[in-house]
Amino acid sequence: MKPNLEQLPTSGLARRLLAYGRPYWGEMLLSLILILAVSAMVNYLPVLVKRITDSCLLNRDMAADARLRQLTRISALYVVLAIGGHVIRYLQGLLTAWVGQRIIYDLRADLFKKVMGMNQAYFDRTPVGTLLTRVTSDIDRLQRFVTEGVVGTVADVFMLGSIMVYMLFINVKVALILFTALPLVFGALYVINGRLRHANRQIRKRQAALNALLQEDLVGMTTIQLFNREAIARNEFMTRNADLRSAHFEEVRWFSLYFPVIESGQAIAVLLILGTCGFSLLSGSGLISLGMLIAFLTYIRNFFRPLGSLSDKAGMYQMAMASAERVFALIDTPEEIADPDEPLTCDAINGNIEFRNVWFAYHDENWVLKNLSFTVRPGQVIAIVGATGAGKSTIINLIGRFYDVQRGSVRISGHDVRRFRKADLRRHLGYVFQDPFVFAGTVADNISLLNPGLSRDDLINAAKTVNAHRFISDMPAGYDTVLNERGQGLSLGQKQLLSMARTLAQNPELLFVLDEATASIDTATELLIQDGLSELMRNRTSIVIAHRLSTIQHADRILVLHHGELIDAGTHDELMLRHGYYRQLYEMLQHAPR
Repeated sequence: MKPNLEQLPTSGLARRLLAYGRPYWGEMLLSLILILAVSAMVNYLPVLVKRITDSCLLNRDMAADARLRQLTRISALYVVLAIGGHVIRYLQGLLTAWVGQRIIYDLRADLFKKVMGMNQAYFDRTPVGTLLTRVTSDIDRLQRFVTEGVVGTVADVFMLGSIMVYMLFINVKVALILFTALPLVFGALYVINGRLRHANRQIRKRQAALNALLQEDLVGMTTIQLFNREAIARNEFMTRNADLRSAHFEEVRWFSLYFPVIESGQAIAVLLILGTCGFSLLSGSGLISLGMLIAFLTYIRNFFRPLGSLSDKAGMYQMAMASAERVFALIDTPEEIADPDEPLTCDAINGNIEFRNVWFAYHDENWVLKNLSFTVRPGQVIAIVGATGAGKSTIINLIGRFYDVQRGSVRISGHDVRRFRKADLRRHLGYVFQDPFVFAGTVADNISLLNPGLSRDDLINAAKTVNAHRFISDMPAGYDTVLNERGQGLSLGQKQLLSMARTLAQNPELLFVLDEATASIDTATELLIQDGLSELMRNRTSIVIAHRLSTIQHADRILVLHHGELIDAGTHDELMLRHGYYRQLYEMLQHAPR
């Protein structure tokens, strides 16, 4: 079941986020101590101003030279505390930034590890743009919150607490009169925070929807332009863009109330202090001195300054919590294809593959494979044929545990594939796709996939074996030529040869080939590919999703699928003599235009 973090209180999300700081508790404790020191030092300065005013400037009972000496001492202490406070604040800022970056580094690593462990079905139903939003912009918002918001909030709270303590220390009655204005301010800010969280949640949802649409349109731009769908794509983009604009406006509408509320609270506080203290001074009651009045006015200014800063932090907090909901929802998504608690060792496999009464559906009970059973012996080359949608590609996906069967079992070397760790199992499997993915990087990196156990000679030998060495050598920097994303500049045939070299370099025991028709490849290149495939399949158990007649004819055994069921099996000659469904497919392929 997908976790519902939207119902989780923000405090729970914040605690979970801050739990990433446990490995750095020592640094966080030191940062807290520095924050306390800064608050105590900076907020003691108005007390010194009070002493200067009442004891040095207005005290007529003390001699002038004594007042001057006292003024010098207090002023020197004022300068020392002010400079010391700024130095400590600088050091505390560096320390907290370091801790914050480490926390975000760990969170980003956990999130990417989770994405890497998700099964293929998750990626089938989750737009790429949504994942990009979570890994990039959501993490960026959390980074700003952790590195600036958390420590800044703690510092502001300690600053407010310190100011309240000093005000009580100076004059309890006046301080309590001032505090009567605070519940109204805090109550209004609490209501605004709740509205902001809802607005930010809507922003993140609509941003993800816009990103998903944008990514889809950019990838499919050729199709959009080919079928003149630009206007429809533009209208859909504008609709989602308008939804995002509305969500941002809702956020601004509520956030704009922060500063008027704070300014109103400050005005009320100043009015209370001036009224109370002014009446006391004019009446001569002795409740308050001029130095006290100056100190309280300074504290009011200093009190509402961090309160205003907290309003920024509150907006940052709400945005971060909206992002945290999405990030932790992804982290908490259960693995549909999990590794076993006690996996079997998979150091070597003998190449024996068996399907036992396999039933499989991508959705509900729309069965793609129905009670499928067959066996592949070690070293055999098996071809699987059938119309589109017959379940051919699903078979090799089940062997590699990109999906798990609902009924029956898939077995390798006599063991259910669900008994192996996915990484251990896939290390023995090799895939050759019709249009393989080429990563941005050098040719050598694309062949080795950054496997440190492969030397440059291993890569060259693999490329030579599958006939890829020649075109690689003709490139400007040979194996060090940098390829663009998706192999721009390489022909389809060159990508396939590169993919075969990549597969051979990993030296898998089992090989799966999606041998799609390649009408765009010239005859010379196709011969190179066929020769490379022959070398690649030598002494390996191979399953080929077959379309080429040459592959079908030379297979040790051919499985014929129809609507997910195995309806026939045998060699090419045996199947042709039966005049059944296979012969119809073969004759269609033979007469299909190339």
